[in-house]
Order: sequence, then C-alpha cells, then structure tokens
Amino acid sequence: MPNLARAVNIEDLRVLAKRRLPRAIFDFFDGGAEDEVTLRENRAAFERVRLLPRVLVDVSKVDTVIDLLGKRSALPLAIAPTGGISAGRYGAELILARAAKAVGVPFTMATPSAFTIEKVAEEVGGRLWFQLYAVRDRAFRSRLVNRAKSAGYEAILVTVDLPVSGKRERDPRNGFHTPYSPNWRNSKDVVFKPAWALDMMRNGLPGMANLEGYRFSAPSGTDIVTAVGREMDAGLDWEYIKELRNEWPGKLLLKGVERADDAERAAAVGCDGVVVSNHGGRQLDGAAATLDALPAIASAVGNRMAVLLDGGVRRGVDILKARALGAQAVLTGRATLFGAMAAGEPGALRALEILSSELVRAMQLCGVRSSAEIGPHLVSRRSCARTPAR
Repeated sequence: MPNLARAVNIEDLRVLAKRRLPRAIFDFFDGGAEDEVTLRENRAAFERVRLLPRVLVDVSKVDTVIDLLGKRSALPLAIAPTGGISAGRYGAELILARAAKAVGVPFTMATPSAFTIEKVAEEVGGRLWFQLYAVRDRAFRSRLVNRAKSAGYEAILVTVDLPVSGKRERDPRNGFHTPYSPNWRNSKDVVFKPAWALDMMRNGLPGMANLEGYRFSAPSGTDIVTAVGREMDAGLDWEYIKELRNEWPGKLLLKGVERADDAERAAAVGCDGVVVSNHGGRQLDGAAATLDALPAIASAVGNRMAVLLDGGVRRGVDILKARALGAQAVLTGRATLFGAMAAGEPGALRALEILSSELVRAMQLCGVRSSAEIGPHLVSRRSCARTPAR
C-alpha cells in the first residue's frame, strides 16, 4: 500500500496509479481520442480562468454543502461513471460507491460495470445514479432502466455523445479491448506489474455484469473500438428521450451536452438536468472544452434545470471555477479513479479529501463562506474572453 499521506494532489495519485497498472489499462483510463486535443483543452480551460478574490471576509468557517437534484450533497460534486474499471482493480465500482457514500456525494454507476445494478445497491447503497448507454437492442435497454428503477436508483444519466465510439488510438497500439484479457502484445507489461497481476489472479478478470446476455456484434477487420462502443444506437434521437421521460419516474439528465440549444430542448422535453461533457475528451477530438461551453448553457437553462459539468477537474479550485461560471456541481471521473487504482478505497477517499480540502481553501482565499456564495463576481472577465457567447 503506498503512503497516501505523501500524495498531496490528484497528479500524485495519477502517478501511483500508473506505477501499479499495466500500460494498456492505464492508457485506457488516461487517454483520449485521436490527437487528444480536447483531452488537453478540458484541463487548459480551467487553467485559463483567473479569479478576483474578495478580502476582509470572515471565512473561519465555510460550508461546501449544496442541494443537488433535490437532496443534500456534502460537496458540489458527484462521482462520474467510468466503465471497465474493475480491470484496473477488482471491485473498483464498489470501492468508488463506498467512498462516495462515506463522504456524502452521489456515485454514478456505468453500464459496462463488472458488478450489477442490484449488487451495488444492495452492498453499498447511498445516493446512486445510473449512466445509461443506449445500446441498439431497445428491449435490453428498457430492461436496464427497469432494473435501475427497481433497485432504487434516484437518477439516470443518458450518455448522448456516443452515437459511435471515438477513435482512441492508445488502445489498439496497446492491444487493449474489453472485456480485458492479457495477450502477446501486452504480456511483458503485465509481468512487470505484480500487484495488479496478483489482484487479477485472486479475483479473475472482470466481465460486464449488466450486459450479460447481450448479443454483441462481431468486430470488423479494421475495428479499433471496444465491444460496447460497437453497440451504440446511432439512431438515438429526441423521441427516445421523450419515451424515457414517460418510463422513468426519477431524475433524468442528459450527459454529453455542449450546446445551449440542445440544453433548452432537454428542458422542454422534461429533463431535470444536463451534464456539460465531451466524454472526457474520449469522443470527438476538437470538441470544445467543457468549461468553455458551460457559460452559454448555464445562461440558457440554469434557472430551469440542474447544470453539471465534467472533464478536466483535477483541483478543488476547479470546482469553484465551475460553479462561478454557472455549474451547480461537477462530476469527477479520472481524479477519483486514479485514487482507487492507486490504493483502493483509501485512495478513493484520499482523492475526495484532496478535492474537498482544496475547495475549502480556495473558498477561504476567495472570501466566500458557502457554496451558495460562489458566483460570476469571482471570475475575471478577461479570463472568460474565450468562452463562447450564447
């Protein structure tokens, strides 16, 4: 077990995760599409924002709690869905769900998880959201929705930026596919990662429990996408979202929105929120950084529905910047995943502790005493010059 006290930021946890994981698996988590321009821009957008702190404010106590989709969240944060993660550490979905519950924030379960919708609800509980991948088999898709309903999940996040899978070039170079299994192209790397190998020997290589019984199509000779990526419904449209709104009684959000007009349409068909997202830079390379896309969407629908953001969140101050530019909360995917990969549940908790403590410090240094006080007055207009106007 690494000394987590020496991990002072999320990048330190990323380094620890990289040391433990075979290259193919680490790159699957860490990488993006094509030239990874959008992956880098998600982070760069946060770095461009400059703050205008208030002074002489009593910040001896600050409150990070918010109302998120009608319930209390200890931080303006939820854990984002990340698929296939038990290939990096057995039980990673359970680890992240437990960490989220312990801290008091929601956890979003990915469709291609190694554990079923029901198992996470029964073994962990807490505030559970379910990410719905719109697979082509609509009957199977409907069964996933009904299972989430029966298991007590409070929200569904429909991933809408995945009509086809992005071209993630690290994966074919590393011989990676899902479900993961070592092969001649990555066997040498596996040999030199004994902690990971022992974990897999003890527990077995994970499958995709929620997709058991699904008939996957065969890959073509030039196919470089994952098995799940081949099954996305390229015909997904607004009519399905209307149908799902009638079918699903809980909160309904669209994940993968970067346009104000799409957010307005989501509000019009009865969605409870949108996640401003480009899939962590893993889909369309060249898509706008999510923080750049945020202000126009928040301006258009922020008074009618929840606006969340993911992509590039690595610091507590990023949460403050996202709220100042109009997001209610952020979703963090890689940041908490790096913690889980590095050291299991203690690592995931360390990631959340780092983000929480950095957020508190940033709030104090900006002169705000509660999450509710974070607003656009804290952001330099000059640093927002590159954000698109609505």
